[in-house]
Amino acid sequence: MQLKIRLIVMNFLVFAVWGSYLTSMGSYLASVGMGMHIGWFYSVQGIVSLFMPALIGIVADRWIPAQKMLSICHFLAAGFMALTGYMGMAYGDHVTFAQLFPFYTMSVAFFMPTIALDNSVSYTALTAGGYDTVKAFPPIRVFGTIGFICSMWIVDLLGFQHDYRQFFVCAVWGIVLGFYALTLPNCPVNKNVEKKSFVDTFGLRAFSLFKDKKMCIFFIFSMLLGVSLQITNGYANAFISAFASVKEYADTFAVQHANILISLSQISETLCILLIPFCLRRFGIKNVMLMAMFAWVFRFGFFAVGNPGNGVWLFILSMIVYGVAFDFFNISGSLFVDQETSPEIRSSAQGVFMMMTNGFGATIGTLGAQFVVNRLVYSNSDPVAQIPGWTSTWYIFAGYALVVAILFAIFFRYKHVRPENGELKTEN
Repeated sequence: MQLKIRLIVMNFLVFAVWGSYLTSMGSYLASVGMGMHIGWFYSVQGIVSLFMPALIGIVADRWIPAQKMLSICHFLAAGFMALTGYMGMAYGDHVTFAQLFPFYTMSVAFFMPTIALDNSVSYTALTAGGYDTVKAFPPIRVFGTIGFICSMWIVDLLGFQHDYRQFFVCAVWGIVLGFYALTLPNCPVNKNVEKKSFVDTFGLRAFSLFKDKKMCIFFIFSMLLGVSLQITNGYANAFISAFASVKEYADTFAVQHANILISLSQISETLCILLIPFCLRRFGIKNVMLMAMFAWVFRFGFFAVGNPGNGVWLFILSMIVYGVAFDFFNISGSLFVDQETSPEIRSSAQGVFMMMTNGFGATIGTLGAQFVVNRLVYSNSDPVAQIPGWTSTWYIFAGYALVVAILFAIFFRYKHVRPENGELKTEN
């Protein structure tokens, strides 16, 4: 139980760091005249995820224990995020893209690998403690989502969701986690000193998973589904806040406290995470992934038809299905990768999964979303006239998610074997 509590605190802090700015940064950028650059700020998370999680994972597998790498990464990320906040404070409404983006990019470059490291530290510690990761990890991961929610509420209730102070909140969480990570259980590195090939020496063997047809198709569709991951994080707050220009919606709770409304998505996550072990055993990874894909269709579709007034219930439904959309993909996917890889490449394999989803997928998704939003929404200078553009935008995203779901159902060949001993089983 003590081990689980320690991992709970770690997960809480990791996602509190992210929650302090991920859903509200887009609104801040729009408020300082950088609405057309929102996609770049969110896509950089994907760009650095193309290589940083894999590289940091290799270091954690081969040279520096994962819990120490977690500490180092968070100290560096916090420092650069504090500089981002300082630039916003120093230049106010006149801050430019060139002043914010470099420091923000460096912070994200060191933060993104910590999500994979969080998984690696958790799985390693639980395995060493004799726990079944499929049963034990999801309830622990729930507290990561709770940390994300707490951070969102703090930023909203303190009035920081439209200004630079959210970056300082992020930096404080990061420093706390940097110290806490040093107290976590040790994750042994691979100290085998026998002569190895270049591939083994640098931990690149995890990329050999692409030779397995099942894993290759899984990673490809992980990338395609990853396209959807950051779209609502980048644009949901800006979208809901845009209704402030419409008189009948300006004073609604949804518009005034968009971050709290959006936090219902994360509250939904806490419930959906607990369903993952049952769903994986009962339905298998293919059907669980399909549930996530169709949930993305509804996530975007409900935004398209809702509004902050009498249609706010549709926004609420969008938040509820987000738990299935996000967790049934991310958590189930990471557990699947863990089950399909050997311990010596565990961190590297999680890094590859992160690269495909939050790397290639999220980069393509956020830049594509920026193109669509800029063309349909921000190309119009009249705030009221932008609302129909938002509606068309969400329909386009919903259509994309539907196509991916149909293709995945056709091409991912998988037969689920319901386990008798609690372990996840698969057959090609």
